[in-house]
Amino acid sequence: MMKKNFESEEGLQLVVNWLSESQCAVAFTGAGISTESGIPDFRSPGGVWSKNRTVYFDEFLNSEEDRYEYWRQKSQTHIEFEAASPNRAHQVLAQWEDSGRIDGVVTQNIDGLHQQAGNKYVLELHGTAREISCLGCERRWAADFWVQKFLTEDRVPHCPECAGLLKHATVSFGQAMPELIVEESMKLAQQADLCFALGSSLLVYPAAGIPEFAKKHGARLVIINRTETPLDHLADLIIREPLGETLTRINDLLMQRIDAEHSGES
Repeated sequence: MMKKNFESEEGLQLVVNWLSESQCAVAFTGAGISTESGIPDFRSPGGVWSKNRTVYFDEFLNSEEDRYEYWRQKSQTHIEFEAASPNRAHQVLAQWEDSGRIDGVVTQNIDGLHQQAGNKYVLELHGTAREISCLGCERRWAADFWVQKFLTEDRVPHCPECAGLLKHATVSFGQAMPELIVEESMKLAQQADLCFALGSSLLVYPAAGIPEFAKKHGARLVIINRTETPLDHLADLIIREPLGETLTRINDLLMQRIDAEHSGES
């Protein structure tokens, strides 16, 4: 197995080779892909966890005070998400899916930037902050209306249909992950022959088990992350460079190869 830190054209060219050969590639993304869009990593000094206490799911269910704190925090991050735009890394992944280079994206992120960039097949392991869900009747709405309602009225909103509890359609601590999404993600990972782990610390399970599962079933694993991860020992290739710049360089090399192949055929 080849396990190297490549910050050179040699390593990027190797990724191009694997991507060109791949029959089923998947991208697994974490918070690091969105920091270049101005969204702080939850764990970073400016992130949510450094400034607020965690509201656990059972606390949300059982305490009006905790529900208010939850909505206060979520309304703050909603403003950050609304102001953010997809960056070059998001755009490259959307281009790769559109051209059939990757089969889909499995993400830990809740910001919806993959969809904004143009990705169609996005499996959101931790849900989406772009929608509000009723825990009673399960109806969903776009988040902005309810966030503005909370900010204007300074009180926790309730479902207009069944008076149930309204919550962002994200997975809180202590809340079960969406079973069908996890199953679909594992199935995609099992089918993959190439898995990109992008901007993830690979610390949070069961999400981090997705690239591990792909590797177990024969996929090459490419980790692009600024810091070490617990799965580095499994990686076929590790790149510790900014994601937007790295994926753009890989895509440029890929396009050069395609152009050269087409020129040779003509």
